[in-house]
Amino acid sequence: MTGAAARRTGLIREFVRASPAVRLLVLTQLAFNVGFFMVLPYLSVHLSSDLGQATAVVGVVLGLRTASQQGMFFIGGAIADRIGTKPATLTGCAIRVAGLLTLGLSTSLAGAAIGAVLTGFAAALFSPAVEAALARASASPEDPDRVSTSRLDAFALFNAFGQIGAFTGPLIGALLLDVNFATVSVTGALVFVVIGLAHLRWLPDERPSRIDRAVLHGFTSIMGNRAFLWFATVLSVQLVAYNQLYLLLPLELDRGWGDQQPLGVLLALSSVVVVVAQLRVAAWTSRRPVGRALRTGLLLTAVGALSAGAAAAAGGRPAVLAGTAAFVLLMALGQMIISPAARAAIPGLAREQHLGSYYGMYASIGGILVLPASAALGAVVDAVPDTGAGRAAPWLATALVLLVAAGLVGRIVVRPSAP
Repeated sequence: MTGAAARRTGLIREFVRASPAVRLLVLTQLAFNVGFFMVLPYLSVHLSSDLGQATAVVGVVLGLRTASQQGMFFIGGAIADRIGTKPATLTGCAIRVAGLLTLGLSTSLAGAAIGAVLTGFAAALFSPAVEAALARASASPEDPDRVSTSRLDAFALFNAFGQIGAFTGPLIGALLLDVNFATVSVTGALVFVVIGLAHLRWLPDERPSRIDRAVLHGFTSIMGNRAFLWFATVLSVQLVAYNQLYLLLPLELDRGWGDQQPLGVLLALSSVVVVVAQLRVAAWTSRRPVGRALRTGLLLTAVGALSAGAAAAAGGRPAVLAGTAAFVLLMALGQMIISPAARAAIPGLAREQHLGSYYGMYASIGGILVLPASAALGAVVDAVPDTGAGRAAPWLATALVLLVAAGLVGRIVVRPSAP
């Protein structure tokens, strides 16, 4: 058996070994990303070409979708704590179906805007509930200085299967787009109908505790939890760096390569690397204190940004391709360490209470801080001269922020989860 075949078998074996609830939630993430990425990459073209909207209007609609998702994650998580994760995921699926159908079948700007807001809020309600359910389904008290290995494995599977969905969704959408955008949207809606029916049938219906139902108590718990707020703020830097796959990376390829043709290949390569290597990286992470593992992930991402910056300064197509490829691959490796470890650590920081609210706030803090950080990097791009040093400047700024975060992350202490 080849090494690649063995790793694929390992992924399947870990999936089969997981509990039924974990398997359902992992498959949920795969299907969620298929349904989401089947539609989203083609929304801007639909708005501009099919509905005849100006680029500025397209930007506003896409911004509405992002704001209704990122800004509402905490509220979605609090709702999940209040009514339970199963009702929250079912409601999220229903709202996502309504949003996708509205997007695909509406012929007006107002309808498209309403559909965009509905799809965004559906994710804000659905995702924290699913992550909280996965944390509970994989709970196992272990070494207090490390995240639960069972939770780490569950979130590693969650991440790997999510990448499969993110990779295959746009391919399916591209095939359906030959018919029209409405077909893409309706098919995406059907995916969420299937997810909803699967959750209705198989997701355990765990009633929230009296403490979890107290939404105000959850908010005050988070605001008083300095360790968690520090954790979420420091790790938001990784999301800022990840966002450069869609900001600095296309600009660098366009400037240094001559077009963005390698972008799709690099992003596909990133997804393949995550699917193939995620479980091995999780095994490595589980043997280390969480602070050290997170620091390693941030440092790897910083090295990737430095590589892209060095390539930008050097110029030339071979250097640019090598530097951007290094950034994409090291970013993927950093994400494979940070994403499962961070999500597996949150229940310990939350003392196993208000998990929906904590997962929602973690996502909201990251999403909110990405906006000014990306705007600042964009301003750097506009301000620097078109020289080697100027082209390297935004990459070096990204690396500097990552290095600072790597130095700070060691202060994070993950408390043992309640047995």
